[in-house]
Amino acid sequence: MKRREFITLIGGAAAWPLAARAQQQLPVIGMLNPATAEGYAVVLRKFREGLKEAGYVEGENVAFEYRWAENDVNRLPELAADLVRRRVALIAATGGPASALAAKAATSVIPILFTVGGDPVRLGLVASLARPGGNLTGTNFFIFELGAKRLEALRELVPGMARLAVLVDPSNAQITAGNLKEVEPAARTMGLQIRILEARNTGEIDAAFASFAHERPDALFVSSGPLFTSRRVQLVLLATRHGIPTSYPNPEHVQAGGLMSYGAGRPRHTVKSEFMRAVSLRAQTRRIYPLCNRQSSSCASTCKRLESSASKCRRHCSPAPTR
Repeated sequence: MKRREFITLIGGAAAWPLAARAQQQLPVIGMLNPATAEGYAVVLRKFREGLKEAGYVEGENVAFEYRWAENDVNRLPELAADLVRRRVALIAATGGPASALAAKAATSVIPILFTVGGDPVRLGLVASLARPGGNLTGTNFFIFELGAKRLEALRELVPGMARLAVLVDPSNAQITAGNLKEVEPAARTMGLQIRILEARNTGEIDAAFASFAHERPDALFVSSGPLFTSRRVQLVLLATRHGIPTSYPNPEHVQAGGLMSYGAGRPRHTVKSEFMRAVSLRAQTRRIYPLCNRQSSSCASTCKRLESSASKCRRHCSPAPTR
């Protein structure tokens, strides 16, 4: 769809349902996320920047309704239902499959824009990548498939690594299963002893690190998920305090001072294209809009202590293989 056609399409107020007259007839986007506003501030800023590139500025020609589950995925169904009751124009279900599944269960009419790290077909979100059907579209970042590559990079940083701790959030079952499906067989292939640590909240993250005093692992692998994104500063501080070399799933962890990360990037233009597809889906429900698959990856590392470690990290900053 050309930019002129896109602007003409969303320029008409009739194409957007109204959430409330108090919003001055602006189209309203519902933001649904299992984490916290504070924890997702960086991601939210990128989302706003992407919308601005598409010509939309919050408070000027588009409004937002935010629904944060505060790291309790059990709240997502009711939060999604509330957005539907408020008749938002679009639901941006971010932070993983839990929010997307909750939004899908809440409405078959309002367009849903999702971002997930695993296969959206296997997750039950869409019928196929090329012909998703229904009212959902979005991006698959292939985060799970990069687990083995992350582990390989971590082993080069810690050559004598024999015991590996993997931190997961069991309350987010889909993400946990996706992470372990890739990491566990890769660890066995490398001959590593693997220990799974569970954390559902801030206190359990503290407890997981406290256990290192008794069974000290050689390195830590933090799985993806909204909890660990929102608590990235806590994770980095604890890893530094305990002296545990740690691999993180997102560049935001490295920006907070973490050692290294390896995962799919999320540039602003990706947000822009996702938004355009979702709005097009709203106006022309019979058309088919294939999902976007982000298979390129980025490696970020600080490697503050050893120059040799930094060079090892750089060797892993190559594009992820196409699957």
